[in-house]
Amino acid sequence: MRSPNFGERRGGLRPSLIVIHYTGMASCAAARARLCDPGAEVSAHWLVSETGEAEPLVDEAMRAWHAGAGEWAGQGDVNSRSIGIELANTGAKPFPEPQMTALEDLLLGVMRRWQIAPQGVIAHSDMAPDRKKDPGARFDWRRLALGGLSVWPVPGQADPAAFLPAAVAFGYPQTEVGLVLQAFRLRFRPFAQGPLEATDAGMAVDLARRFGRMA
Repeated sequence: MRSPNFGERRGGLRPSLIVIHYTGMASCAAARARLCDPGAEVSAHWLVSETGEAEPLVDEAMRAWHAGAGEWAGQGDVNSRSIGIELANTGAKPFPEPQMTALEDLLLGVMRRWQIAPQGVIAHSDMAPDRKKDPGARFDWRRLALGGLSVWPVPGQADPAAFLPAAVAFGYPQTEVGLVLQAFRLRFRPFAQGPLEATDAGMAVDLARRFGRMA
């Protein structure tokens, strides 16, 4: 089954990002049906099942409808700039080993085909912190980073006032600090709670220094 929900990438843009999602649905079959339903007007380039099958739903050269409103690194229309990967998961359970292994293989191929750097592999919640939480706190971003498929900060401490400017320099939208902190922690400190800390700022400063727009 292929999704009819796609169009041309706007302005001649090529993919420079990969956005990782969870489906938030009860089964992979239910997610597939929705992603391929013309009435739903949503899609993704790839759907990865819990057992490790990676299904292409939209040609990577085309613009799938997965990201919605948001931005990364100061750029909007993320759909035209990205490849969308949906992982079959309700958001309330761990991501199985076969699914993670399949995702790693898929990422490696997509990154090579489109020359996408590890810092271009982001969460849906990263680019839309005001409305999205996927792939959520159970997703293993550090595992991807150790495999060269994403990035991870070097731990450190910094003035909490440096957090938001550094997070924005790394790529997060310029919005309320609480929303950015929530998205940042979902990815890099999933069990942290409470107010903004020097540890959050130190991690953001390191990411901005090594991978941000001012790096």
